[in-house]
Amino acid sequence: MQTIWKGAVSFGLVNVPVKMFTATQDNDLQMRMLHKKLNVPIQYHRTCPKCEEEVKWSDIVKGYEYEPGHFVMFDKEELEEIASETSREIRILDFVDLEEIDPIYYQKTYYLAPESNGTHAYNLLVQALLDTRKIGIANVSIRSRSSLAAIRIVDGVLSMSTMFYAEEIRSKKEIPNLPEETKADERELQMARMLIEQLSAPFEPEKYEDVYKERLMDAIEDKVKGKEVKFAPEEKKTNVIDLMEALKASLKQAGPDKGQPGEAAEDEGERKGTKKPVRKRSAAKAEKDEPKTKKGKSEAPASKARTKKTGS
Repeated sequence: MQTIWKGAVSFGLVNVPVKMFTATQDNDLQMRMLHKKLNVPIQYHRTCPKCEEEVKWSDIVKGYEYEPGHFVMFDKEELEEIASETSREIRILDFVDLEEIDPIYYQKTYYLAPESNGTHAYNLLVQALLDTRKIGIANVSIRSRSSLAAIRIVDGVLSMSTMFYAEEIRSKKEIPNLPEETKADERELQMARMLIEQLSAPFEPEKYEDVYKERLMDAIEDKVKGKEVKFAPEEKKTNVIDLMEALKASLKQAGPDKGQPGEAAEDEGERKGTKKPVRKRSAAKAEKDEPKTKKGKSEAPASKARTKKTGS
């Protein structure tokens, strides 16, 4: 991993020197913009609309438009000076319970590793957070941008998740067409609770698959081999007219071991034929891949595409 930031975590008078690493990665397949006629990548240039010439990075500064067409400008050195007081410190302001933070506040997560001279203080903070089951709420500035941050333990490692400030969360009053009535029919509500219970399971992130990425990867491999790409159209879902009937059908599909209210459970033959919807696409994917494996499918195109993505 590449270090993207060096500084320290501080709380009270305690200072913990750390290095920062990104904890997540973007695995999307990157598409280039091509000229349809010539099949070559499109290039973008930084052009000034007044002189109509390309502008070098060294001639670019940042500015704030305080009135339409009027800007105050800041060069790189000025912005660094403004941020210098806090740019190398993650200052913990409070310790709170994790359950108190709504996920809407979270942005991106980073791992924090100790500097060579900060191992003792690092281990102390890790153990103290584990013992108290608290997380720290801190201020941090990264790349000339200030944000809140949650300092917590992830798999025994000190981590930092950047957060939005309260003023950055848009009010629900801005959402159009929100229903004012929140009451639900009691019988429908009972069935909805049953459906939620049947679909409840421990969170296992590794079992969830990026279906779109798999389909796109298959299409790339087929196109590299010169094959025509064809996908079976999915059935269009109709608008739900009878909510009660939709709930009953969902309960049948979700699991056979709990019958509907006032109705008998399905017989054993129907149970064996019932599949959970979460597995349908994975099974279809396996059936699609099986004949390719038997034919001795070439791995070169796929490896090439995946290697390119991994290296980015």
